[in-house]
Amino acid sequence: MRKAPLLALLLLICWSSAPALEVSGMRLWTGPDHTRVVFDISEPVEHSVFALSGPDRIVIDMQGAKLAASVPSTDDSSTRLKGIRTGTRDGGDLRVVLDLQHELKPRTFLLPPSGPHGHRLVVDLHDSESRREQPEDRRSVRRARDSGPATRPRDLVIAIDPGHGGEDPGAIGYHGTREKEVVLQIARRLQRMVEAEPGMRPLMTRDGDYYVSLRERSALARENQADLFISLHADAFKHPAAHGSSVYVLSQRGASDEAARWLANRENAADRVGGVDLRDKDDQLASVLLDLSQTATLDASFQLGEKVIGQLKTLGRVHRGQVQQAPFAVLKSPDLPSILVEVAFISNPDEERRLNDTSHQQAVARSLMNGIREYFQDRMPERGLMAEGPVEHVIQRGETLSHIAQRYQVNLNRLRDFNQIDDDRVRAGEVLRIPVAQAE
Repeated sequence: MRKAPLLALLLLICWSSAPALEVSGMRLWTGPDHTRVVFDISEPVEHSVFALSGPDRIVIDMQGAKLAASVPSTDDSSTRLKGIRTGTRDGGDLRVVLDLQHELKPRTFLLPPSGPHGHRLVVDLHDSESRREQPEDRRSVRRARDSGPATRPRDLVIAIDPGHGGEDPGAIGYHGTREKEVVLQIARRLQRMVEAEPGMRPLMTRDGDYYVSLRERSALARENQADLFISLHADAFKHPAAHGSSVYVLSQRGASDEAARWLANRENAADRVGGVDLRDKDDQLASVLLDLSQTATLDASFQLGEKVIGQLKTLGRVHRGQVQQAPFAVLKSPDLPSILVEVAFISNPDEERRLNDTSHQQAVARSLMNGIREYFQDRMPERGLMAEGPVEHVIQRGETLSHIAQRYQVNLNRLRDFNQIDDDRVRAGEVLRIPVAQAE
């Protein structure tokens, strides 16, 4: 009996019965300047993308792929997409055709498994330069700065950053509440309060269910010369009993405690979950990791954080009574007072329920607004946040010299020498002179 033909036949049968690469899901996300199409795939796929005109359409071919998902509706993306068609070509490749309202420029990249997602193929459809417009909130801020008499005081710009969005749901509560949705609701309430406040204008980093990279969030605020940046979250901790709100400012020297480290690690991974192509970001990453030794900016962030945490205490018990520090990437603006607020722990069932209560959302937004108002009453930007001389700090009850040194990002020994202190004993009410931070 000849075994070689039989072996070849068996191999052919096994090969022909091997499972095809599977596309198990398709999703659409629409942002101000592009529409994103996401394909959930069982493994990385060889693919090609090209554009055709007459009519305008984008064609995506995936080698050896099989569609096992429904095609999403394009109702929410009608400004760019007319519809989506699928079919097969060459007997085994999946073809997806995106019918367009007008010419768009495609950009694709593969993402490895991250967070709740497996492998993904991402197709971003960008408007051409001639059609690209700035979102209304950006234009309104620019008009406010460019109009009116030169002597008229400018409006204060409050950058409001609802965390996560689009592909990145953020933390998910026990009953299925998604962080990205509740923080957007609170952010919109805060936006309306800022609009009603004389002399202030809001700037939303996102105003819909789409993802904005961590770098773009802070860059948008700085581009519009925002006077402060407040990032809103409702994160989870590994222990469901964790509860209460917290306020964080940036630290490049470590986190205040275990919870701060845990949350910072989760938030800094958002770009991988949300779908950001990091292959060409070396120069951008370098620009994000700036030296934030400017004492005055960090001090202003602490002052803002203290006002906000003081107001949040009126809603109930807070997770930490003092402003905490952690290396959150979204806070890394060198000249912009920035805080990150965890309005609650969505992993706590009781707090998840309150986060879905519209009256509680309004109360949280009101506390944030009161904290912002108090901050500007004490310290207006015209006084100069980037002062060149030493800063004076009045010691509060419970503060230690090492805590103050960490807050202002200065060496502990240098702080002692600058104030001619022999030991670490300090008393509430005493005034410390903080030296201008120097590069180490």
